[in-house]
Amino acid sequence: MKQYLRFIPFYVLVIGLILGLALWGDRAVTAMAENQPVPDRLCILVDAGHGYPDGGAVSCTGVHESVINLQISQRLDKLLGLLGYRTRMLRTGPDSVYTEGETIARKKISDLKERVRLVNGEEEAILLSIHQNHYSDSRYGGAQMFWADTEGSEALAKALQTAFVTNLNPGSSRQAKQATGIYLLEHIQCPAVLVECGFLSNPEEEARLRSPEYQKQISCVIACALSQFLSNT
Repeated sequence: MKQYLRFIPFYVLVIGLILGLALWGDRAVTAMAENQPVPDRLCILVDAGHGYPDGGAVSCTGVHESVINLQISQRLDKLLGLLGYRTRMLRTGPDSVYTEGETIARKKISDLKERVRLVNGEEEAILLSIHQNHYSDSRYGGAQMFWADTEGSEALAKALQTAFVTNLNPGSSRQAKQATGIYLLEHIQCPAVLVECGFLSNPEEEARLRSPEYQKQISCVIACALSQFLSNT
């Protein structure tokens, strides 16, 4: 029984955030934030993956990954702000953050380098990069976390993975993994996790990922897991 007691504050926060957003809105969440310890200098960087001209994966109904990434990131950014965290979104609109390039390939390279510059420009930060998964077999689903090779990243990724499985993907056997071959995570200096929220190739999961209600739930789970992680470090 003792091993479960340490999760009680986390679940209370999850339930409180979801109920607060659903029933009373921003004011209820703001009131809850008064009891949450928030590091003064820490900045939570919310990275909405992809962006025009790189739309990322295309869902089974024709929606680009970049659109869903931005929607979830905007909700997460707002929620973290209500909880008292200092935040910054790397991409705030439909376009990626490239600064140069005449071809799509050059713009993609510029985009990645600019994201790295923005992340490493923060003295103390945590990066949450929001993405959606895709696979040729539509049966596969569930969220999965990938951590950078920086201090704290693995622990945060595993905390997020547990939170998703417990609250949104019960029965999922997916586990957090170390990222390989992901330029952004290989070149930043702060704790970072790439959050694959679900599979756009799975019709049932894709419908949920497009849903504002499910996007709010994803944001709540990420915010709660992050708050729990920070309270334990």
